[in-house]
Amino acid sequence: MVFSNPYAHKCCKIAGIKSQSKHYRYKKPGEPKRVYPNLLLAGLQVNGPMQFIVSDMTAFYVHGIYYELTLYMDLWNNEILSYALSTRRGDRMTYIFGLEELVELKKQFGEHKMVLHSDQGVVYASKDFNQLLEKYNITRSMSRAGTPTDTAAMEAINGWLKAEIFTDFHIIGDDIKSEIDAYITFFNEQRPAYSLGYLTPKQYREHYRQTLR
Repeated sequence: MVFSNPYAHKCCKIAGIKSQSKHYRYKKPGEPKRVYPNLLLAGLQVNGPMQFIVSDMTAFYVHGIYYELTLYMDLWNNEILSYALSTRRGDRMTYIFGLEELVELKKQFGEHKMVLHSDQGVVYASKDFNQLLEKYNITRSMSRAGTPTDTAAMEAINGWLKAEIFTDFHIIGDDIKSEIDAYITFFNEQRPAYSLGYLTPKQYREHYRQTLR
């Protein structure tokens, strides 16, 4: 069944179904980054896979244990391409491990141009991180300081992920890595997305490939 958002809202309201997702307050945009431009604001056209990647880190607790999860997502179909998990606060290696996986995927596309967008976090702004990007011909883009709305899609994914792993997947932390792996697989391959015409990120990518044949 396919129907409009307002109708779905009315049905949930009548049935007494309420969302447990977080609502974020609007924040005034910050100052532009001095080193890297914000290519999202430049109206860059994204019409294929692996063209514009967004990355962010989100943190959560399971039974009092702190975790940081760094994600790299394709803005074209919201597919999570790579990710890394750590229990160390501020662990820079989650960014590096996730980036290395992304680079391996990029190699499959030859000289395909890629833009990586992130906030102005310490690791994202570090010399080592950005030298690795230059090595593989990845163009850099950064949000304005203190402006999460510049990467609204990535912020939304972080919110959905933390809500769904606890509300729907009921992760218990016995094997947190396997539990996160299972959720990422679900997100990429089984979770339909309204913005993709109710296809999953994987189905959207496969449909795109078929149109090129």
